[in-house]
Formats: sequence, C-alpha cells, structure tokens
Amino acid sequence: MRKSTVQKGKGKVKEAVGKVTGDKDLEREGKTDQLAAKARRAMEKVHESALKARDEIKRRAS
Repeated sequence: MRKSTVQKGKGKVKEAVGKVTGDKDLEREGKTDQLAAKARRAMEKVHESALKARDEIKRRAS
C-alpha cells in the first residue's frame, strides 16, 4: 500500500472525528493530511514515470 493512500485515510478519519466531536483543530489537521497525501501521490507518480522511462531507455539500448 502506498504511503499516500495511508496518509489520505488517516486524514479522512481525523476530519470525520473532528466534525463529530466539534474539534475544529482535528478537523483541520485531517484536511491538511489529505492535502499532503495528494502532494505525495503526485510525487509518487512522477517517480513511477521516471522509473518507466529509465527502463524503456535500457530496453531500447540492449
């Protein structure tokens, strides 16, 4: 499982608990975690694309 997926899940839980309990700080923290997860996922996609490009270049060179 990707770290971004786990982080997004934790953020959703924090946000939901914050809403239910009325804890605005926890709710904001959950939303922040979700945004951080979104950014992390974008970085993971870039990394995956770079690895695929590297492998394709190696394949063509052989």
